[in-house]
Amino acid sequence: MDKRDLRLIEKCRKAALEVMLHNVHGPYHGLPRTAGWGYPEPYTRDMMICSLGVLASENKKLRKSLRRVLEVAASNQTRLGHIPSLIHDPQDRGASDCTPLFLAAVGFYRMATDETDFLKPAVRRALRWMEYQSPGDRVMVAQLPTSDWRDEQWVIGYGLFVNTIVYTYLRLHDRHEQANELRELMARFSIKADRQHRHVHEGLVLKHKPYYALWSYKVYRCDRFDLLGNSMAILSGIAAKSRSRELIKWIEAECKALQKNEDLAVDLPPNFFPYTRPDDPDWIPRYRKYNQPGEYHNGGIWPFICGFYVAALVAAGRYRLAEKKLLALTHLVRGAREAPVDFGFNEWHRAQDGTAQGQDWQSWSAAMYLYAAACVEQRRTPFFDQVRHPPEPEAP
Repeated sequence: MDKRDLRLIEKCRKAALEVMLHNVHGPYHGLPRTAGWGYPEPYTRDMMICSLGVLASENKKLRKSLRRVLEVAASNQTRLGHIPSLIHDPQDRGASDCTPLFLAAVGFYRMATDETDFLKPAVRRALRWMEYQSPGDRVMVAQLPTSDWRDEQWVIGYGLFVNTIVYTYLRLHDRHEQANELRELMARFSIKADRQHRHVHEGLVLKHKPYYALWSYKVYRCDRFDLLGNSMAILSGIAAKSRSRELIKWIEAECKALQKNEDLAVDLPPNFFPYTRPDDPDWIPRYRKYNQPGEYHNGGIWPFICGFYVAALVAAGRYRLAEKKLLALTHLVRGAREAPVDFGFNEWHRAQDGTAQGQDWQSWSAAMYLYAAACVEQRRTPFFDQVRHPPEPEAP
C-alpha cells in the first residue's frame, strides 16, 4: 500500500475508535449501545464480537467497559447456564450464539489480562449449558431457525457459524479433546439422501467444494456459502492450510463472477451466496419484505463479517490480499445512510450497488475494523493465533 492508502486506513482506525467510545455508554444501565443512534440496547452477540476490537485497541476505557459487560452478562445468566440475548435483560433468551460467544469473549479477555480465573463459576455453568445443546451428545451443537445472528434467515440443526465459535471457546478453555472431536465431526461429509443410515453421522464438509455447508442435519443440508462461518473456520484452524488456500481462491473467483453478472458492486464478498431467489425452493415469503437477493442476510455486505474475512486472510498467510481487502473495507465504511459523518460504519450494504443500509455507527462494524487493521499491521491474528496453535499435550 502507498502512503496515501496508509493515511486513509489510519484515519479510519481513529474514526472506528471514536465510534466505540461514543457508543460505550447507552441508556440501559450505562452499558454500551449497539449503534450510535439506533439500537440503544446492549445486544449480547454484538458486544461479545466487539471484544476482539476492544482488546486489540488496547484502549483502557473500552477494556474497562468490556469487563463490566462480561460481568453483567454473567450476573444475568440463567440457572441452567444460558446467557441472555440482551446483556441487561435476563428474560430475553433463546439465542443459539450468545452463550458460545460469551465463552469465547471471556477467553479472549483472560488471554489479554492474564486473569485465568475471571468469571470462573459463570464459565463453568455456560460450558454445562452448551453440553446439552448437542442432540447427538457428540460436542457438535444444533440450533433452531433464526436463533443465531441471522434473525431473517433459516439455519437448522448443526450450523457452521455457531460450531466454529464452540470450537474456538473449547480451545480457549483448554478443552482440547472436545475441540479435536468437534473438528473431526465437522470434517465429515454432510448427508443428502432419501434416508439416513444408522451410525452414519452428518458433518459439514461438501463434496467437490472447498467450503463448509451453512448447516446440516440428518438428510438435509444447505450448501450455499456462509462467509462468516467459513472465515471463522480458517481463523480458528478448523480448516487445514490447504483447504484454507483453496477456499480463499474459490471466494475470490466467485466474487469476480458475481461482479460480472452485476450482482456485486464492490471488491468485498457478500455474507451469503448464491443469493436465495423467489423461485428457489428455500425461498421464504417473508424474505420478500426483509431479505431480498443481495440484501441483509441474503447476500448483503456486512462490514463486521468482512473484518473476519480480512483476519482469515492474514491467518492463511495471504498478506497482500488482506491489505487489498482492508483498503476496500476502508472505502466501503466511508459511506453513511443518514448521519453527517466521514465514516458511517454501517450495519450492512446492498451488494448490487454498495449503498449503506441499516444503522450508522454500528459498534461491531467499527470494532471488527479495528481488529482487522491490527491483524494486517501485525501480520498475525491476536488471540486466534493461540486457538490455531494450541499447546502440545504434556507427556505422561
